[in-house]
Amino acid sequence: MVAQSHFEGQSVNMPPLFDGEDYTYWKTRMEYFLQGFDFQIWSIVEEGDLVILNNRDNWTEDDRKKISLNCKAKSILCCALSKKEFNRVSACKSTMEMWEKLRITYEGTNKVKETRIDILVIQYERFQMQSGETITQMFSRFTEITNGLDGLGKSYEMGDMVRKILRSLPSSWTPKVTAIEEANDLKRMPLEKLIGSLMAHEINMERLG
Repeated sequence: MVAQSHFEGQSVNMPPLFDGEDYTYWKTRMEYFLQGFDFQIWSIVEEGDLVILNNRDNWTEDDRKKISLNCKAKSILCCALSKKEFNRVSACKSTMEMWEKLRITYEGTNKVKETRIDILVIQYERFQMQSGETITQMFSRFTEITNGLDGLGKSYEMGDMVRKILRSLPSSWTPKVTAIEEANDLKRMPLEKLIGSLMAHEINMERLG
């Protein structure tokens, strides 16, 4: 069996592998992995190495613990990179510098990032269910847009996404949309509940012809 890029279903003790594909997906998983492994390790990646003020000859036990954490953070990140990606960041002095270089390489500078956000926001605002598309297919496209935005630091409230999906449905769904709006507080309605309700209605529509 061919190995998958990110080791789906891997051990919780192994960081997800990044081979240059789907950076946003890997970055989110890596953040969760590091935070769950040791939040101080994640802080080192995000904020920089723990500072050691003493010379090596005068290291205290606390200094040695800080150095160990700094090294561990770099080791974990390196273990999560393919040879190509490791070579890209191997000259970096700190784990934060390595993390930032990967981010700029795959997300671009802040200006590029803002442009990508603008493109996805337009896709979100213009989102409509397509002809012949199922609720599952429609929601998959919608999730791809919102996940992309979330990975770039732009997110929408649950209520906004619920209303967006309802507005994206064709006119044949108007009675169902009205029923959902009357029966629920859209600001508090979970997205999963909405999709479940729409899928059930879709099945009934197919059954009734």
